[in-house]
Amino acid sequence: MRAAVIRAFNEDLSIETVSDPTCPDNGVVLQVEACGVCRSDFHGWTGEHPKVKPGDILGHEYCGTVVAAGRDARHKPGDRLIAPFILSCGTCPACHTGVSNTCAQQIVPGFGTQGAYAELVAVPFDHNLVPLPASMTPALAAGLGCRVTTAWHALTDRANVRAGEWVAVHGTGGIGLATLLLAKMLGAQVVVVDVVEDKLTHARSLGADAAVNALTDNVAQAIHDITGGGAHVSVEALGIAATTNASIDCLRVLGRHVQVGMPAGETGMMQVNMRGIYSKQLSFFGTRGMPAWKYPTLLDMIERGQVDIRPMVAREVSLSGASAELAAMHGPTAPGTAVITDFTR
Repeated sequence: MRAAVIRAFNEDLSIETVSDPTCPDNGVVLQVEACGVCRSDFHGWTGEHPKVKPGDILGHEYCGTVVAAGRDARHKPGDRLIAPFILSCGTCPACHTGVSNTCAQQIVPGFGTQGAYAELVAVPFDHNLVPLPASMTPALAAGLGCRVTTAWHALTDRANVRAGEWVAVHGTGGIGLATLLLAKMLGAQVVVVDVVEDKLTHARSLGADAAVNALTDNVAQAIHDITGGGAHVSVEALGIAATTNASIDCLRVLGRHVQVGMPAGETGMMQVNMRGIYSKQLSFFGTRGMPAWKYPTLLDMIERGQVDIRPMVAREVSLSGASAELAAMHGPTAPGTAVITDFTR
């Protein structure tokens, strides 16, 4: 099969013909139809993620058609499926109590096992996969596996966002845009923060009630002024100290901070305003992914038109085009996200 392989960190992925994956007994092999290019992939590509090594294939946001099924698989050849990025075992206490995104035996393609920047991907624990709705394009479906699911879990299960509350979103990349769209669906008011004016304009066009440019404004003060005392919920969607502290500082008393951005490399340990957390009696939530059992409900809401996530996908690229998308993440990026849909070049 054709795949984009890491041969050296921070260098273009190598487009190669490699061996097809072996079908797991408890899973399937998918013919990949689309795979998102995510900032988490960027951390692997730069060498900041400990599970990513030269020779690996990235890609954890994917959908496709089953071309082989193991003896214990639930799905069969011909099924078109979407995969959450966390593949839980289904048998441990975490899985049995509904928090499968914390499964200790979880597998994440692209991080410790080969991912979907390839024509084929092996998917163990196929009970996590769900049917791809006929009305949903592969490009749109690929973006659900990480960004939309993570944002939905952050807003509903972690922060418990309620209609009328103010939600601040720090960073308007894929997760930030998903958070904006889903928070508006929940009836919240949303203020977005970024350093790229085009991205702020794009967020306003998608329904953001207010926008703050962190290059020119005091973020916390601006949000306090806009919201009349501070945000009720603040979502950090980048994973660095500056935005984490801005998120803490922009909250009102008893506010809720949700850490969605992945701290990696040097940002894995950061200084935060603990005095602000203490004095304002804030709740500080970490979150990662979404339990697979919530997937059908989220898909149903999208299919029924309760939320339109199509504006998230800005670019469809080839396998060889993924390198440029990753390299761009070294600095401010263009609005919207990129999805690999052409695996022939």
